Amino acid sequence: MDALAAAIESFLSPLAAALSKVVFFSVSLFGVSVPLVVAWLAAGALFFTVYLGFVNIRGFWLAVRHVRGDFADPKAKGEISHFRALATAVSGTVGVGNIGGVAIAISIGGAGAAFWLFVAGFLSMSTKAIECTLGVKYRRITEDGRVLGGPMFYLDSYFSDRKMPKIGRSMGMFYAAALVIGCLGTGNMFQSNQAYSQMVVVTGGSEGFIGANPIIFGFILAAIVGAVVIGGVKSIARVAGVIVPIMASVYIVGCLYVISMSWEHIPFAIQSTVANAFGLDAMAGGGIGAMIYGFQRAIFSNEAGLGTASIAHSAVQTDKPASEGLVALLEPFIDTMVVLTLSSLVILTTAIPNGMMGGELAGIELTSAAFSHHITWSPYLIAFAAVLFAFSTALAWSYYGLTAWNYLVGVGRKRTLFFQLLFLGCLVLGCILELRAVLDFSDAMVFVVAVPNLIALYLFAPMVKRELNDYLAAHKS
Repeated sequence: MDALAAAIESFLSPLAAALSKVVFFSVSLFGVSVPLVVAWLAAGALFFTVYLGFVNIRGFWLAVRHVRGDFADPKAKGEISHFRALATAVSGTVGVGNIGGVAIAISIGGAGAAFWLFVAGFLSMSTKAIECTLGVKYRRITEDGRVLGGPMFYLDSYFSDRKMPKIGRSMGMFYAAALVIGCLGTGNMFQSNQAYSQMVVVTGGSEGFIGANPIIFGFILAAIVGAVVIGGVKSIARVAGVIVPIMASVYIVGCLYVISMSWEHIPFAIQSTVANAFGLDAMAGGGIGAMIYGFQRAIFSNEAGLGTASIAHSAVQTDKPASEGLVALLEPFIDTMVVLTLSSLVILTTAIPNGMMGGELAGIELTSAAFSHHITWSPYLIAFAAVLFAFSTALAWSYYGLTAWNYLVGVGRKRTLFFQLLFLGCLVLGCILELRAVLDFSDAMVFVVAVPNLIALYLFAPMVKRELNDYLAAHKS
């Protein structure tokens, strides 16, 4: 296995480095490096929020009503309910990065990063609304009733409708190919690797049974994921509908408990967050640095602008695309404005006041240490959360990757089974191999899709604005 890992690393390392330089190309702003892809996504989120008339506020309550089933139509086309579509998409964004990613953002950008990630989450709600409205509007339904949707389909449709089918097909294939490659790393190997690492911590370290037998853990994880994904989106959504509320509730309650035990530091957390957010200190570029790292963490987490969530939302049972656009705006609210914000408050009220920041601890280890300060058995809680997050993320990304794969090669039992076996095999590899180049390459491929996707969102914006406004007007109460 070591020889295989070395061969893969040596082959992909220069390619991954070159691609990462292009995709994550940065410019210096007030001494802070700004990745252009982050600026591209952040600018889109701001534009859509203003252009759509703050639909993230106007449509919030109506979105909640859809999720609880007030407008369910069993006769409508689609495969899953509004709630299960939301749960599936949330499972793809709430991953291990929600536990450790915030700690990294704050350690680099300062406490103000927590403020700006909250703002970024708010703005990202509008981006989700527009891309998921399009996902449902331009979805395709196969002869056996399976729903296929996502950016590759609405990119294809936009240009085909304007007598430019080759451009549409090329952009759709570019998006799909990048997503297939990206899903095998970001939504697969990274998740299983992080879940395995946390299990090693609570099972005796590298000398324990899990630590000494990563392939066994990998096969168990792959078997459980496989048992779900073989059943398609209905099976994935059914499991996500159970797991997402449980894992979110467990983690949120844990965060609230840790924050409450450090209540005396809450004023410090608020003061330092506001001061750093608006440049009243010099850490990491002051307010500019805080803004950049806050937006980067939020966008990397909720994936608004990448179009991936529209694949899950496309399967919803509805004949009104705008209804699912509204439901989708709840994703960044849950992922970023709730989960990430609570993670940041754990760091600000517990890790920083107790001198944990700035040492050897970083990422998920720092968050775990902050929990351990008040809950001695918290490593088990973090490990449990990490495994659930990784499992649920893998479920969602298996569906994203399969839909992109079907767009490229067509729908068929053998084609579908091939991709599913490949996906499950990569889950095992993620536990037994340290493939940094693979993850770097897949990260770049995931974020490169933001370019064609956001272009499509801008082109479709006037039409989506009309649909959302008409739908909101028709449901005024």
